[in-house]
Amino acid sequence: MDVHVDKERCVGAGMCALTAPDVFTQDDDGFSEVLPGGPAAAAGHPLVREAARACPVGAVALTDD
Repeated sequence: MDVHVDKERCVGAGMCALTAPDVFTQDDDGFSEVLPGGPAAAAGHPLVREAARACPVGAVALTDD
């Protein structure tokens, strides 16, 4: 599984970082981003799908490798 945050769509709600803090963080401007190593961690992380669902604007995308 690959995980990506669409920076153009993100509004900085932070739901992904709150739901899966091992995979997501927020940058200095408050917008979400995947942590270094996050895509690899996402494959086995039980809350990544929930983090994608929790995003109010659908900025978190999950794709199969």
